[in-house]
Amino acid sequence: MGGLLIVSSILITTLLLGRLDQSAFHVQMALICMLWLAAVGAVDDWLKLTAGRRAGNRQGLYSWEKFLFQIGLSLILMYFTYNHVRRIPEAHTLYFPFFKNITFELGAIPFIILGTLVLTGSSNAVNLTDGLDGLASGCMGIVSFTFFLLALIVGTPTLIAGKPLATYLLLPHIQMGDEMAVIAGAMTGASLGFLWFNCNPAKVFMGDTGSLALGGLVGYIAIVIRQELVLFLVGGIFVAEAISVLLQVSYFKYTKRKFGEGRRIFLMAPLHHHFQRKGWTETQVVVRFWLITAMLAALALATVKLR
Repeated sequence: MGGLLIVSSILITTLLLGRLDQSAFHVQMALICMLWLAAVGAVDDWLKLTAGRRAGNRQGLYSWEKFLFQIGLSLILMYFTYNHVRRIPEAHTLYFPFFKNITFELGAIPFIILGTLVLTGSSNAVNLTDGLDGLASGCMGIVSFTFFLLALIVGTPTLIAGKPLATYLLLPHIQMGDEMAVIAGAMTGASLGFLWFNCNPAKVFMGDTGSLALGGLVGYIAIVIRQELVLFLVGGIFVAEAISVLLQVSYFKYTKRKFGEGRRIFLMAPLHHHFQRKGWTETQVVVRFWLITAMLAALALATVKLR
């Protein structure tokens, strides 16, 4: 339950440095997102930690229980977020990295569905990645710093050639979007500070308390600043980890039904365990996944100018 340290750090930093008045609607929603998911993760962690002392021996929350809370939160947040920005077209338009002329203005239902998929998916993807010392916290430090920069670009009122910086770069200018930079910056600091104690050999583990909250929070930031597809790019390691589990489980069930025995695509899922089975040391896997995340972050930032 070391995630309590991460969540507390982000919360305190945001309360000290962020705006919390009525104009900072997105900040309030982001804190609700983080605290809700941290609470779900804390219950899951607590059930695992105390399983041996209880009758039964239940190991944490069931998957469907987690999904129920995540989807419920996502639907509520997306409903209120869309109502808040429905009269601002650029705040509910889908923008594509690499392409400056391809955009789709989303109505209420598509916005809510897309936001629910992003928030729930990112939360679970980070949770699945948290399997080796320093892996999730290191990758999240890089991803959150990337979104710190993107939030500054999208939200800053600084003018270049008579236009806001975001407009100059053909991105949406989201009023108060720079407040998301406060939260993303807090996430960066919390992740790197936690990494000091979480790198191999780890002394503290974030558990679901931290991984669910971090994943959901970065997903919500991406939605607010309209960079959901960039999150898919810069968070490529998280995406690969989640897809590896989906493919492994689906293929195993399919082959068991068809051939009478389950077969595997990977030696083990999530993906980081596959490379361990291939002979990589834990440190090799973690550092190489950090490097891939750093390269994807550089590519994601490059798309801003490429557009």
